[in-house]
Amino acid sequence: MTAPLTPPHQPSPHDPDWPPPPPPVHGPAGDPITAAEVLQGVLVTVVSAIAGALLGVLWLNLAPRVLLISDGKGVYLRNSEGETAIGGDGTFVLLALAFGAVAGLVVFLLRRKGGVPLVLGLALGGVLGSLLAWGLGTYFGPTSDVIAHAKAVGPNIAFEAPLELDLGAAALLAWPLAAMIVHLALTAVFGPRDPEPEPWDLPKPYTQGPSTG
Repeated sequence: MTAPLTPPHQPSPHDPDWPPPPPPVHGPAGDPITAAEVLQGVLVTVVSAIAGALLGVLWLNLAPRVLLISDGKGVYLRNSEGETAIGGDGTFVLLALAFGAVAGLVVFLLRRKGGVPLVLGLALGGVLGSLLAWGLGTYFGPTSDVIAHAKAVGPNIAFEAPLELDLGAAALLAWPLAAMIVHLALTAVFGPRDPEPEPWDLPKPYTQGPSTG
């Protein structure tokens, strides 16, 4: 005689009186990353990087100019007490923050569900866009060869200094940080919510039927 597979004090899972297990809860945070979401993240990266060209043009035209002057022996700031020396960095950071905020808002409006690929796309695209803007501004701006420029214009004649980012990496991170903060904030406040788990009946107490002789 073989022992029963199910102990006598526990009902079988296939018993119709035994309630089914609760249904799994799915939500945006728990959904697996799909190929479509990865493609959307790549698209955000590419568009953000291309938008960096516009940032570079605006920086080149809006940044205050630092004037230098040469006495034939050295090159000096024409106005040593002016604040235009830090104007290039400030203009770049403000423009980058605005670009990042707009990027985060647009991505949220187009894809309210959010997702990791979109956030990564905003971050990487912001970095690439900032690098492109920096490169365009310095390339098309005044030459970085200050000595040659001073010799070309002659002594006691003011000329423009090259565009530079003294803040370095801090200025380049303004765009991606603004984009991620705005997008995550909008997703947290206005994004879709995970559905609440539906209540399910508790297991009914098992009552052993009358034993037969």
